[in-house]
Amino acid sequence: MATTEAFTNRQLQWELIAAALAEHLRHTADRGFDVEDLEAPRNNLIVFHGVGGIGKTTLSRKLENALAGAEHRPAQWGEPTWSGERILPVRIDLARSANTDFEQLVLTIRAALAELGRPLPAFDLALRRYWEQQHPGESLEEYLRRGGLVGRFGKAMPQQMQAALADVAQALLLPGSVGTAVGAVAGSLTRALRDRRQTVRALSGCARLADLLEAEPDLEALSFYPHLLAWELAQLPADKRVTPVVLLDTFEDVGDRTHRDLERLIQRVVWLMPNAFFIVTGRSRLQWAEPALQGQLDYTGPAAWPGLAATAVVPAARTAATGAARSGGRQVLVGDFSPEDCDDYLARRLARDGQPLINAEIRQIITDRSHGLPLYLDLAVMRFLEIRRTGREPVPADFDHDFGALIARTLSDLTPEERHVLRSVALLDAFDLALATRAAGMLHEAPAMRLIERPFVRESAFGLWPYHLHGLIRSTVRNADDQADDRWSPRDWHQAAERALAALGEQWTTGTGRDRMLLVSCLRQGLVLARDFRLELGWLTEAAWSYVSDSVWEPLAPPTRPESASMETAADALVELLSTLARRQHEHREHTADRLAAVTGTGLLPADLHEMAVYYLAKVQRDLGRSGASRRDMQLVADGGGRLAPAARRGLAHLARLAGDFPTAYDTARTLGWEGRHHRVEGDIWWPHGDMNRSATAYEAARLEAEQHGVAGERATSQAQRAFVLAFTNPERADDEIELARHLITGLNLRQTGHTIEIATLVRDAGTQTDLEDRARILREEIHTSGITHAAAALELAMCFHHAVLDNDHAFTTAIARLRDLPQGGDHAYYVDIAHFMAGLSLNGASGARWLDGGQPTRNRWRTLVTARREYLRNAR
Repeated sequence: MATTEAFTNRQLQWELIAAALAEHLRHTADRGFDVEDLEAPRNNLIVFHGVGGIGKTTLSRKLENALAGAEHRPAQWGEPTWSGERILPVRIDLARSANTDFEQLVLTIRAALAELGRPLPAFDLALRRYWEQQHPGESLEEYLRRGGLVGRFGKAMPQQMQAALADVAQALLLPGSVGTAVGAVAGSLTRALRDRRQTVRALSGCARLADLLEAEPDLEALSFYPHLLAWELAQLPADKRVTPVVLLDTFEDVGDRTHRDLERLIQRVVWLMPNAFFIVTGRSRLQWAEPALQGQLDYTGPAAWPGLAATAVVPAARTAATGAARSGGRQVLVGDFSPEDCDDYLARRLARDGQPLINAEIRQIITDRSHGLPLYLDLAVMRFLEIRRTGREPVPADFDHDFGALIARTLSDLTPEERHVLRSVALLDAFDLALATRAAGMLHEAPAMRLIERPFVRESAFGLWPYHLHGLIRSTVRNADDQADDRWSPRDWHQAAERALAALGEQWTTGTGRDRMLLVSCLRQGLVLARDFRLELGWLTEAAWSYVSDSVWEPLAPPTRPESASMETAADALVELLSTLARRQHEHREHTADRLAAVTGTGLLPADLHEMAVYYLAKVQRDLGRSGASRRDMQLVADGGGRLAPAARRGLAHLARLAGDFPTAYDTARTLGWEGRHHRVEGDIWWPHGDMNRSATAYEAARLEAEQHGVAGERATSQAQRAFVLAFTNPERADDEIELARHLITGLNLRQTGHTIEIATLVRDAGTQTDLEDRARILREEIHTSGITHAAAALELAMCFHHAVLDNDHAFTTAIARLRDLPQGGDHAYYVDIAHFMAGLSLNGASGARWLDGGQPTRNRWRTLVTARREYLRNAR
């Protein structure tokens, strides 16, 4: 078995670096570039930040190798535009475990430059003076050896520094014994520089050398010596010119955001070496461009660091590399692996005889749970090997697993308050500062403000709440075995859920106007909290009524309840009720009826919500042609006098109309008012009578009334019905009405209304030799999938109209037979009567419908519609 360190392609990050480094090289090659200019803005760095375990260190190491030589660069990365320039990568690990202090950082950069094969006298003399002052009696060479720098870069640096000291002493004509004393050489050189002696002409161009040699050689002075290093690099002849690329990894370990002493020194190095390029990798964005840090760091604000300013931040890993490069953004979120990258990583990580040891099914499970986090992939690989060591072959179920190690990694650099907020917002799909603070039970927002700056908190500019946790981090914090000292008990989680639910309710109840997005978003999160933690419904009851009142039916999409799981609480039942009402627009009404019957059968809901379930069950029964059951439940709701009583009376009017009892339906419609949608019910009554103009007027009144009350679903439904009836009378006018209906239904989940619009297009095109039959067949299949018998009957009636206009007896006979075969349970029987009216055929057995003004006027109106369409088509030819 072979194990390999698999590096998954980071093409985007490489392209960003290549573009930024190419821009840096152009800038430093410009004649106007001055390495000693300490006022010009700096754009000589790029920052990659992301959650712990996302692969930043692996990326940093790979970049070091790729910059060192083309043979180490992945082929898919391609040849950079600066391939002719000499690049010297220097990677420095700032992790606490590496014990990298500021001295070692400066020495590492200088040791790497030993590759130039020449002294750097201005810097070397100052560094040597510092070393003898701060480390008396300690050999620099021995220090470098203990620190591993000799092994990395060789022994040339001390020799070069000694040579620099000797060269300066010789230029100053100092005696040999004096020439070995750094202090004496530095003093003599300073005086010579002040006196502008020709013997030190080579160093006199460094304007600040004398000042730095006179300064007390302490850590503060050391932090300014990189300026001398940058000056020395600028003096190199063209054929020796080199650009150091310093990779600072694990930057989060330089200190917290209260104590920035080491960060201040490192920032000074970046500023004082404008001809070097820096690649910073860490968990958090650099805050150097924020003016509020003035006083804590030397150089702050967007004018100093234009690439680090918030407006230039690349907001997501999916941002195109070219777009990021054009924007100048130098803070880049290192994104998760794609599913393809995850699978490729796992396939290559463990292999036997060149074949992946982890099979495809297990790789898929691990990929799905990882959310693209490389650390999770590594932990899963270790789990795979541990299971094999027991003598058992791993199976997919072994990897439906959360790793506690991810919690430790996530919490490691958070304050106690930030940890508390993190666990609280892990209960939420999305949040803002106010919601996070309220859910955590805190009185001040500062901990939440600090938390949202962490890379595992993602930001979306288009959501109601802008922030959400990285999917795997959230899942792990919620579900993994938490061994942290401040881990929560079940009671802590329950109390946090209560606070979060209350906070959501406050946002909804204090919202202004009819904010549908806020309502649905609060419901989506609140329902899950109430269900998972068995909470009281509270504000969710009123929110549920607001949700159904608009007839929009956005999917609420809480995690689905297993079919075998029983509903045990009111929250369980409410989740199932509202989810079923939303899903009914996408599934057969039979399934909807079963689910609603299960909800009503539990008895868990409070009385008013139980009434809601009964009412919508009655509606579904009517759609399925179960008129008796529908009438019974509608009557039950109407007699209860609750919020849905007017709607239930409308339902009874519909049932009377479907049965052909038009006088009863009409009398009921006149008592309904707006709550019972009286105008739409009247329109439904008039069009079966062939009175399309009167019906269209009623539907228009219904649409206008719905607009006044702000009920989007009712408005779209009324307009669709208006388009349907006008399609019989005026095809040209119907075009505009159909277009308006399609506009109004956009964004709404109203399957039956959508069917009505499509049927209207068939009626509009009736009598033409087009693809009407094919369109009808497709729509027939869609209606069959939904199980809405009313739509099926309307479709077949529309086809009867089409064939009647064409006077196609055979096709008309087939269409009317299909109409008779619909499982209507006695409803829509008068549709067969209407079909005969259209064709001018006599009825052998009428349906028994009670027409408002008699059967003959109704027959005449339908026959007139057919003859008028024939005349219209003749004139249109």
